[in-house]
Amino acid sequence: MMNFFSGLWRFRRGAWEMLATLIIAIGVFMLMQPFAMWAFTYSFITTLIGTVMFIVVSHFPD
Repeated sequence: MMNFFSGLWRFRRGAWEMLATLIIAIGVFMLMQPFAMWAFTYSFITTLIGTVMFIVVSHFPD
């Protein structure tokens, strides 16, 4: 766990890619859930932010 936070702090690719993937997964979950309209409303922007974030952090050093 500490390695994850130190990876975020030092801008390492592995930790940031994991965070971006988690944001994408949350956005997809928000898109497919039938309970809350606010979650469906913000699902596309959440998925888009995660995707752009993944593209950017894939250029970070290992």
